[in-house]
Amino acid sequence: MSLRSQLFLLQLLIVLVVVLVAGSVAVRMQAEQIRDAYEARMVGVATSVAQLPSVVEAFSEPDPSTAIQPIADLITQATGVTYVVVTDDAGIRYSHPNPARIGSKVSTDPSVPLSGDVYVGTQTGTLGTSWRVKVPVFAPDSTVIGTASVGILESELQAELQEDMPELIAWLIAAAVLGFAGASWLSRLVWKRIYRLEPEEIAQLLKTRDAMLHAIGEGIVAIDERGNVALVNDEARRLLELPADAEGRPAKEVLPANLAAMLHSAGETDETVLAGERVLLARAGGAVVDGRRTGGVLILRDRTELHQLLQDLDGARDATSALRAQAHEFSNRMHVISGLLELGHTEQAVDFIARSGHGGSLLATTTTDGITDPDSAALLMAKGSLCEEKGIDLVLEPGADLRPDGTTDCVTVLGNLLDNAMDAAGKGGRIRVALSWQAGRQWVTVSDNGPGIPAEERVLVLREGYTTKGHNRPGTRGFGLALVSRIALRRSGTVRITDAPGGGAQITVELGPSQPPVAAGRRGSSEHDAGRGTE
Repeated sequence: MSLRSQLFLLQLLIVLVVVLVAGSVAVRMQAEQIRDAYEARMVGVATSVAQLPSVVEAFSEPDPSTAIQPIADLITQATGVTYVVVTDDAGIRYSHPNPARIGSKVSTDPSVPLSGDVYVGTQTGTLGTSWRVKVPVFAPDSTVIGTASVGILESELQAELQEDMPELIAWLIAAAVLGFAGASWLSRLVWKRIYRLEPEEIAQLLKTRDAMLHAIGEGIVAIDERGNVALVNDEARRLLELPADAEGRPAKEVLPANLAAMLHSAGETDETVLAGERVLLARAGGAVVDGRRTGGVLILRDRTELHQLLQDLDGARDATSALRAQAHEFSNRMHVISGLLELGHTEQAVDFIARSGHGGSLLATTTTDGITDPDSAALLMAKGSLCEEKGIDLVLEPGADLRPDGTTDCVTVLGNLLDNAMDAAGKGGRIRVALSWQAGRQWVTVSDNGPGIPAEERVLVLREGYTTKGHNRPGTRGFGLALVSRIALRRSGTVRITDAPGGGAQITVELGPSQPPVAAGRRGSSEHDAGRGTE
């Protein structure tokens, strides 16, 4: 049986039960109202008969029935009751609808009214089962001298109730028809709302959706029209390190500010963003159901590894350029030495070799014994060769101290600072690098003689996506210093931007002892916190 049929039958059953119960209650209430109305009327009639002076006076006559019977017949006709029976204190009738029973004793117990109380109830007498009222008849001296009984047959009460039944039944049928129509409409509405699917199909779709969403390699975050997170798959939780109770909470509370802003924007372009220390390719779009926007969907792709590979590729290119420059320089010097030897100028050749002893150094300062981190040393050599090829003087301050800490944080920081300094210095520029280490804390200072960074932009340059370099495609710049700032924040350090002594900009990064990286989606990695300690 289809869900629509089940819903219809269930609602129809409920309607029928309610109608039957309501009808039964209505019939019972109507019967009680009829009975109560007759009871009030019978009490009034019985009391009036018992208090009539002519009835009370007749009790002292030799034949009381001669005066009482006509009065009882008249009252019976006037009030619509079945009978009015008057008896003496021994239960002998003075009036009765059947005159032949006058003078005989009543068939029911008269003790209650003879005791001075009023009796109301159903009893079976000579006329049949009736609803009756019995009241005492008092003499002028307040003694009970008899009873007055007024009743109506139960069959008459039932007949009056049946007169009201057609109207009541009509209302019940109308209610049942209305309930039938409502059940049909509601079952169809529910059926349409669930896209005419059966429960088994809905369960299968839900299982398929969950399997698909949690198995795909892209992170997916969906919000509803109120801005609350409605769906998060496993990859999104991994990329953003979202809490277990993220679903149902406002997106602004659980997502980084840049991603939350993208969800509420109308654009549908791919953007490269930073989430913690991860480089993500994000695309936001609106969720439209039946032509109405019901929320937003954010698709995330992890580009951290790709970004690292591109950096490694840049390093390999720098190393290749350095080797090419050294090979070219070495080839020129070998040609000079070969020519001097062919000309027989042996002493001049030896002198040239002596003067060229340090020609292959990649840095203006050759004292690098304090740099025990091989990755950082290789980076400095590659950047030094690249600077030499570009005509930039790269100087390593004496006493440089850079030690390995089991992470690549120093390489990332130093590489980004050198890239920015090379862009700022340009051909003929000068870059100075100072490295120091003390009690587990590392300081990296890079200065250049370029145009510098204005004071009002020193916080902005640490924000994701902000760049001072023009003519660049959006989404490809503005991540280097932001990443440096987040690494410093994670390492309980600071980033300071000041003016270099010889003009230009000087950036000093302090890194605390190495520790496990924080969650990529941590709210603390917002642009406000990224500027911690910045001047």
